[in-house]
Amino acid sequence: MSKTAFLFPGQGSQHPGMAKELYENHDGAKALIEEADDTLGYPLSGLMFAGPEEHLKKTENAQPALLTASMASLEVLKEKGIRPDYTAGHSLGEYSALVAAGVLSYHNALGIVRKRGLFMEEAVPSGAGAMSAVMGLDRNELERICAGISEEGGIVQLANLNAPGQIVISGGKEAVAKVEKEARAQGAKRVISLEVSGPFHSKLMQPAQEKLESVLEPVPFSKAATPVLSNVNAQEETDPEVLKRQVIQQVTSPVYWEDTIRRLLELGVTTFVEIGPGNVLSGLVRRVQRRGVSVFSAQDPASIEKTAEGIK
Repeated sequence: MSKTAFLFPGQGSQHPGMAKELYENHDGAKALIEEADDTLGYPLSGLMFAGPEEHLKKTENAQPALLTASMASLEVLKEKGIRPDYTAGHSLGEYSALVAAGVLSYHNALGIVRKRGLFMEEAVPSGAGAMSAVMGLDRNELERICAGISEEGGIVQLANLNAPGQIVISGGKEAVAKVEKEARAQGAKRVISLEVSGPFHSKLMQPAQEKLESVLEPVPFSKAATPVLSNVNAQEETDPEVLKRQVIQQVTSPVYWEDTIRRLLELGVTTFVEIGPGNVLSGLVRRVQRRGVSVFSAQDPASIEKTAEGIK
C-alpha cells in the first residue's frame, strides 16, 4: 500500500505574500495566522503578506513566519482529508513536522522558533561565519576536505546534505573559504557562497543550542501520532523525549536530508507533499528519486486543491 510523507520547508523558502491567499479564503488558516500575531505580540502576518523582504528574512522573523505559513497550508490540506504516514522537515521545518505529528503544540512551537531564531542570530558575531553550497562533489570527499581544514584550527563541517552532489558547508569564514578553494581544485562543478546571517548547523552554533535547550526543557512534548524523521539521523521516531533531544542536537548537527528521503522510500513512501512556501524540497526529492514517486507542493489554495485531487 502506498504511503504518504508530509515535508516542511526550512529557512530560505520565505517570501512576501506567503499564506496571504489562504488567510483571505480559509477561516481555519486565518485563525492560525491571527494566533501567531497574538502569541508573538507583533504583526508577523504583515511581514508575511507584504514584507519588506529584508525584515522577513531576518532569522527571528523568518522562522515563525515559515512555521505559521506551513501550518496554515496544513490546516487547509487536512480539511481535504489528506493524512500523512510520516512527517519530516528541513532544519527549521522539523518544528512544523513535530506540530503536524501532534508532538508539540502550535502555540508553544511559535514561541520556541522565535527564540531559536534570536539565539542563532546572537551566537556568532556578524561576518564571522559563512555557509556555501558545493555542487558535484562526493560527500566523503567533501567531508575529508572539511576535516583537513578543521585540523588546521578552523571550524568547518557539512551542514545540509540535501541531495546527491548538493551539499552545504558551514563554519568560520576563513575555514569555509579554504574549503571552497579546495573543493574547486578537487572538481566541484559549482561553489556558491550563501547569503546567511550565521554558520547554521555547525559547532559555532553551540551557544544557541545551549540556550534553546534551557527553553525547551520545561515544554511538554507528546508521543508522535505519526513517526517524525529527525534531521540528525534520518530515522523515524515517536518517543517524545528522544524527539526533544534530537531537535536540540539539530542546531549544531548536519541536516541529513538526502538520507531522510532515502529512508522514507525504504519505508514505502511513494507520495511526497511539500507543505508551505516554495518548492525547494520537491526539487530535492526529485534529485534523490526521479521515477516512481509522486511529488506535490501545497502552499496556496490552487496548489492545495491540485494536491488533493492528485492524491485521492
